[in-house]
Amino acid sequence: MASELHESGHEIKIGAPADTVYHLLAHAEDWPRLFPPNIHVDHVERSEREERIRIWATADDTVKNWISHRTLDHENLRIRFRQEVTAPPVAAMGGTWHIAALPSGESLVRLTHDYRAVDTESLSWLDDVVDNNSRAELESLRTIAESGAANDELTCSFEDTVRIKGSATDVYDFIDRADRWTERLPHVRAVRLEEPVPGLQTLEMDTVAKDGISHTTKSYRVGMPPHRIVYKQVTLPALLSLHTGRWTVAPDGDGVTATSQHTISVDPDAVARVLGADATVRDAIEHARTALSTNSLATLTLAREYAERRAGDARS
Repeated sequence: MASELHESGHEIKIGAPADTVYHLLAHAEDWPRLFPPNIHVDHVERSEREERIRIWATADDTVKNWISHRTLDHENLRIRFRQEVTAPPVAAMGGTWHIAALPSGESLVRLTHDYRAVDTESLSWLDDVVDNNSRAELESLRTIAESGAANDELTCSFEDTVRIKGSATDVYDFIDRADRWTERLPHVRAVRLEEPVPGLQTLEMDTVAKDGISHTTKSYRVGMPPHRIVYKQVTLPALLSLHTGRWTVAPDGDGVTATSQHTISVDPDAVARVLGADATVRDAIEHARTALSTNSLATLTLAREYAERRAGDARS
């Protein structure tokens, strides 16, 4: 039997205009960058004032996904949300983001929730998740809204693409089967992969960069076969504060175009420690970009060899 309805409220003052804060919240596709728990957001339906979105996010170190309906009210700086399809132990969940413009030019942001758990035993866990995630989201929102252009200078998006004369399924499988990467990819030394449900993976691996330095990373990956895998790293190399990415496999004539896309943010406090006292943020971005592109292109090249070999075997 579902628990009784619970309500909560959290608020924070942000040193940025209310309109700036509203637009950060309105663009749900950017939430993996904005909110630590969020892994990926897809639009299911979209209009000027209403949308349905599917969200993948962590909750107490487990990954949940759900569909929410949102009503966007720019005039009143308010966004209402209601989960249409919930993930246990959530029986119902909704709430409101409300941004108030202060006379000082700052903003007061209030986040409210109303929710039920599937049973009374799960309510304490849900209380903690709502409280912890709300605090983390508001603090991250404040940091990004206040940093503005300075944060943009720390962030870079880029992609690498390879044309493959093979099937989308074979290319997708090569990227999806990370448990076989120690056999297939020279830069991967160790892999620890969990897939509690099909298409949702926790991937921890040790990789070796071009300079011989080993890094341990942990990512959550969402698979959408046979054309897309999205991910967010939650254990990052020392130089980065954010890394999200996407593998896409798009049909293209007699083959496919496979692309690896990355969005990264550099941790400015780590630049000197990792690269030396004279290094700049731009140096750090180029360093990270080179390392990630090298590994991505190596993976895509080997995926091409794998898929084209299988295509040749199928024809013979």
